[in-house]
Amino acid sequence: MSIWKRKPLSQLLAEAEDSEKGLKKTLTASGLVALGVGAIIGAGLFSITGLAASVNAGPAISISFLIAAFGCIFAGLCYAEFSSMIPVAGSAYTYSFATMGEFIAWIIGWDLVLEYAVGAATVSISWSRYLGKFLETFGIHIDDNLMLSPFEGGIINLPAVFIVMLMSLILIRGTQESAFVNNIIVLLKVSVVLIFIAVGWQYIKPENYTPYIPENTGKFGEFGFSGIIRAAAIVFFAYIGFDAVSTAAQEAKNPKRDMPIGILLSLGICTILYILFAHVMTGVVNYQAFAGKDGIAPVAIAVEAMGPEGANGMITPAYPWLNNAILLAILGGYSSVIMVLLMGQSRVFFSMSKDGLIPKVFSEVHAKFRTPAKNNLLFMVIVSVFAAFIPARVVGEMTSIGTLFAFILVCLGVLIMRKKMPEAPRAFRTPLVPFVPIAGVLVCLFMMVFLPLDTWIRLIVWMMIGFDLYIFYGMKNSALNKGQFSLKNQKTVAGSGLGMVITLIIIAFIHHSDPTIDDVYLYYFSLAFAIIHAFVYGYSFKKAK
Repeated sequence: MSIWKRKPLSQLLAEAEDSEKGLKKTLTASGLVALGVGAIIGAGLFSITGLAASVNAGPAISISFLIAAFGCIFAGLCYAEFSSMIPVAGSAYTYSFATMGEFIAWIIGWDLVLEYAVGAATVSISWSRYLGKFLETFGIHIDDNLMLSPFEGGIINLPAVFIVMLMSLILIRGTQESAFVNNIIVLLKVSVVLIFIAVGWQYIKPENYTPYIPENTGKFGEFGFSGIIRAAAIVFFAYIGFDAVSTAAQEAKNPKRDMPIGILLSLGICTILYILFAHVMTGVVNYQAFAGKDGIAPVAIAVEAMGPEGANGMITPAYPWLNNAILLAILGGYSSVIMVLLMGQSRVFFSMSKDGLIPKVFSEVHAKFRTPAKNNLLFMVIVSVFAAFIPARVVGEMTSIGTLFAFILVCLGVLIMRKKMPEAPRAFRTPLVPFVPIAGVLVCLFMMVFLPLDTWIRLIVWMMIGFDLYIFYGMKNSALNKGQFSLKNQKTVAGSGLGMVITLIIIAFIHHSDPTIDDVYLYYFSLAFAIIHAFVYGYSFKKAK
């Protein structure tokens, strides 16, 4: 049996039709659009945008969103074709299985687990900061020790843990109930976004746009052209909403028609709102005001500046009620983002479990709620730990690199599918092939290159952990290969692992050679991790001969 064996399209479609044992079909086209908007609006506008503007792009953060949108449009067109062909839970994992085989599917599935888990953690951390801002308007102050990770001077981020647990429990209750809650939140959130743009436009100060592209500080990625591209890569994770839509394909009533609508329409709506919102946000307040711990809650800073300036230089908010209304809507909006990301992650794990690559317990469906409850509980714990103890910058950049990697594989998958299965039925066809998928690969790869090297280190470490699981469990329990694998396959995987070991060492040395970066712990951890895995993969490679 081969690790390159592809899952037959007929088998995937049969799984989609097996609704008796599968997930409950409740989502319509409008529900999928709302699901996408629920995931997209919030993560980018309300969290990491302030940090990216203050450290990387300045007012040109609007250009960063536009660049990121180009990559998303190319990838979104490819996602739309796949989701109309293969309406099965699992998103890019399932598509890769059908086009590039089990091994590549495992890699992308493990990457998606990272993307969604740390994405939910990123948003929950920002939710915590906005909760603090909201409560302060009522004179209630939560100690920073209980709202910051140990790496940011605190002890634990308790509000972030709370919201992750709450959204996980709602998901366990059922997709239809979750979608109902999400639809209400989306209506509120979009309304507030439009109000923010309309009201904030009146208080834009042209001087805040000067210079529109701040001069580079002399360090790569800090303002100038490189800063705009790095900011685009950092905020890219905000667009994973349409990706999350594709993970719910098996719960759509008419996936072949509705999935492309849900993906492309939610992406188009949110791209326009992103650019307008970012333009207003950096026009109302100078981008430097978003630096520091409050950068993870930039809108709270912007709404406080919407009003006339007195003789003493103090600003009196023109619409006091709007401040709390926006903060409240953001809290609700963030909740829907977290819920959709947790849902997407659990559905990917669900598909991997059904394929035998991880234990079957994660594809068990709750007898009453018909949701992967045990799956949700596992990641409730994992994401809570991320949210409680890891800084927002780290989890945000990890989400971006995971998302970009997933998009690259989906774009490649369309090229392969067109060649391998040209006659397969498609309710939607990606236009201008091969230009669109190739452009998607190049744009996403271009942005990945501009991400910090420590983000690459964390991605490689995560992928190596995935290789460990595949070698010692997935290969031996694969449903497609019926638990059989050849030593040649083991040699291929172990050899790929050794290549990652070498890459990790090289990147760790390059990162450590920068005198402006204090990475002693990450550096020695990387070396130790690489050495241990050199022995593990070396032993597996030798055993396979």
